[in-house]
Amino acid sequence: MRKCRVHRMVLAAGLGSLLLVFFYFQSSLNPAAEDRILKTIWHGKSGRSPLQALYNNEEFEQSSLQAIHQRRRELLSSMCNRYTRKRRLLTPDDLRHLVVDDVHGLLYCYVPKVACTNWKRVLMVLTGQGKYQDPLEIPANEAHVSSNLRTLSEYSIPEINYRLRNYLKFIFVREPFERLVSAYRNKFTRSYNTAFHKRYGTKIIRRHRQDPSDEALEQGHDVRFEEFVYYLLDPQTQHEEPFNEHWERVHSLCHPCIIHYDVVGKYETLARDASYILRLVGADAGIKFPSSSKTTRTNDDMTAKFFQNISPFYQRRLFNLYKMDYLLFNYTVPSYLRIR
Repeated sequence: MRKCRVHRMVLAAGLGSLLLVFFYFQSSLNPAAEDRILKTIWHGKSGRSPLQALYNNEEFEQSSLQAIHQRRRELLSSMCNRYTRKRRLLTPDDLRHLVVDDVHGLLYCYVPKVACTNWKRVLMVLTGQGKYQDPLEIPANEAHVSSNLRTLSEYSIPEINYRLRNYLKFIFVREPFERLVSAYRNKFTRSYNTAFHKRYGTKIIRRHRQDPSDEALEQGHDVRFEEFVYYLLDPQTQHEEPFNEHWERVHSLCHPCIIHYDVVGKYETLARDASYILRLVGADAGIKFPSSSKTTRTNDDMTAKFFQNISPFYQRRLFNLYKMDYLLFNYTVPSYLRIR
């Protein structure tokens, strides 16, 4: 009996040690040992990594843009300390959205509907060893092929720890409800997204529409925005499975209160922030972040129209669902909401 208890204690201790290694700031490996294991030390043209360029380069330290990003980091840290009571352990599943660029020493947490297709295109150019020259020449569907870019979840625990400590980590965020409406428009109002219509639309209509037609039940092609909102707020939804990444909260996708992001870019200042990161990387002058020419892009006025038919009761509940993203990334309560 005593031996069994001892064996259980040893096993529990071993599992605890394995989990603790995911706290990258507590790794027991010293940098020299990590370098021997990884053999992937970054060597940029200046001999300096993007992380070193961010924190040590006088040119960036004196710029107003550097000050903006420092304030964003400080606000994020302050909000995390204020609203996060416990730091849970990272698991490999938490790292699926962190794209790795071992060539330049970058970790990018991609958030759907926040220019992630163009960022993946840019990273394919940066890591492609000359295979790609212009991000816009890469088809959108190819940018999302999982084998084209590695994610942090594919690495060993020592490799994960090393990259989390030594690579520049960046994320791009967007006004939460604007991102949500953009996701709805793209996935439920475009005729070509039949996979989403079948996968989610049929379920939403079946649960949240009175007297649906047989065609709607079969095709799921005409989901209304208010039905989408009811689906998000339905306790059964998250009980069955996690949110799809296109409407999952950013803090649940990228874990900014566990992973320290060095640069928090915003969709509202996309061109400026993207250029800032490419400067830190020391990217060739010919590599430019693609500019958007879409006139139908979801904006604040368009988002407000979608919320006209949502009652104050459901507006409040939906805001509470996405509240942490508003707090962490310094977005104000939209003026069109009737929740005050």
